[in-house]
Amino acid sequence: MIPRPASDEYAPYYGPYVARVPDGDLLRQLETQHRETQALLGEIGEKRGGYRYAPDKWSIKQVIGHLTDTERMFSYRALVFARSDTTPQPGMEQNDWARVGEHDARPLADVASEFASVRAATLSLFRGFSDTMWGRNGVANNVEFTTRALAYIIAGHELHHLGVVRERYLE
Repeated sequence: MIPRPASDEYAPYYGPYVARVPDGDLLRQLETQHRETQALLGEIGEKRGGYRYAPDKWSIKQVIGHLTDTERMFSYRALVFARSDTTPQPGMEQNDWARVGEHDARPLADVASEFASVRAATLSLFRGFSDTMWGRNGVANNVEFTTRALAYIIAGHELHHLGVVRERYLE
């Protein structure tokens, strides 16, 4: 079991994401999310993949691209910290990344497949971490994080965005 991180193990901005993650086995939660997200994306269909609920909002494809980019970045940070690398990690500007990611130019099935691949890699990485590695820390975007906090943020971040997709894109 990966212990829930304390509030001093991540930036306050991420508190709502960590709070969304149910108690229990975090790796099982990430596996369950993976299945549920892929099923949801399979139901959406290509025609709806470019849908935006407002002109200035991301499309469904951009949301999934954002989840992919963020998980890739956060799992890399977790690897760096788990390996006791003290190199400070950069931040990422999510709106810039979403704007230039060209997710809308790709089929939804391709965007979903990439996300599935990233989640599979994340799970494989996380299964290899020891208890000691989960407690290690490092700096990202000028804030100190623990490895376990990054894993909880990944899970909560997906829960947040999929909630938004269900509420605002699939009305």
